[in-house]
Amino acid sequence: MTSPSAPRPSKPATILDVAAAAGVSRQTVTRAMNSMPGIKPATRERILGLAKDLGYTPSRFAKGLVQGARTSVGLAIPDLTNPYFPAFASSVVELATQRGWYVVMDDYGHGRGSGLEAVRNLSPHVDAVIGYLGGDAGPAQALLGRRPLIVLDQPAGTAAGCISFDYAHAAKLALDHLASAGRRHIAYLDVRQAGEVPTVRGAAFAGLFGSAGTELTCFSADESAECARRAVRNLLARNPQTDGIVVFNDLMAAGALKALTDMGRSAPADCAVIGMDGIPLGELLTPELTTLALDLRDVGRAAVDLLEQLMGGIVPDGAPAPELVLRHRLVLRQSA
Repeated sequence: MTSPSAPRPSKPATILDVAAAAGVSRQTVTRAMNSMPGIKPATRERILGLAKDLGYTPSRFAKGLVQGARTSVGLAIPDLTNPYFPAFASSVVELATQRGWYVVMDDYGHGRGSGLEAVRNLSPHVDAVIGYLGGDAGPAQALLGRRPLIVLDQPAGTAAGCISFDYAHAAKLALDHLASAGRRHIAYLDVRQAGEVPTVRGAAFAGLFGSAGTELTCFSADESAECARRAVRNLLARNPQTDGIVVFNDLMAAGALKALTDMGRSAPADCAVIGMDGIPLGELLTPELTTLALDLRDVGRAAVDLLEQLMGGIVPDGAPAPELVLRHRLVLRQSA
């Protein structure tokens, strides 16, 4: 699907702008920028100075066409300790390798890292970037210039392309299932963000609560199993009537199941638990975790396919930024 309101990134200076300013051919600019023979030193210095003044930086992809280098794709990942991201990264690496591309990864989720910092680290080495950037799409695309950026799990904005997820559909799947099982006191555990602003997932669930006669409790915790465990224990102490919990992701849902055990309760008899993402961890838990699952291979394929289209010029310049929307499916196991 295509987002009608998301413009393609504005273009910085091109090689043609530099050639026009210097009064030389495009080929001469290419030779100057790549330190190739057949150009006078004074001409090279003049072209390099004009390129700097105009803010022109040739992409690694363009250099590769001249120098015979293989395409290199950056992959920005927020936290490889979360099993979701290695599974996604593995899919991207496999599918990129099939196309003869190199993949360079930056795991930025430690310390004070950010998606923008990851793109800044990757930028000198890659022709394009795929990543979960946590809201940094605009400045990251500006940093990359004409090189395409594919962002996941956020609106495309000024990025070249976007893979997003239909969380309203996922929320309806989970809440309809819980309501049909007679659950009426349902809680949604979100990831804590600055200012307690709900995540996109959290907002989707909050928008549907009450539609099936359910009572809603929204709460949040830092993104780890242990933090989720503490938050669910506190919730059950305050609201012992809670009989269904939907959790931001499967890793945190594992903590929710532990909290039920801590409180002398069980899933699903006393309280149903549903996670999200569908990572293999869910099948190893006791009880096995019901989850809103994504096919992570499909997610990786969508990102790589979209990037290939952008680099191949299949999406014309000036067209709206392409956005693909993927849907979860409810995988029923023992916990709900």
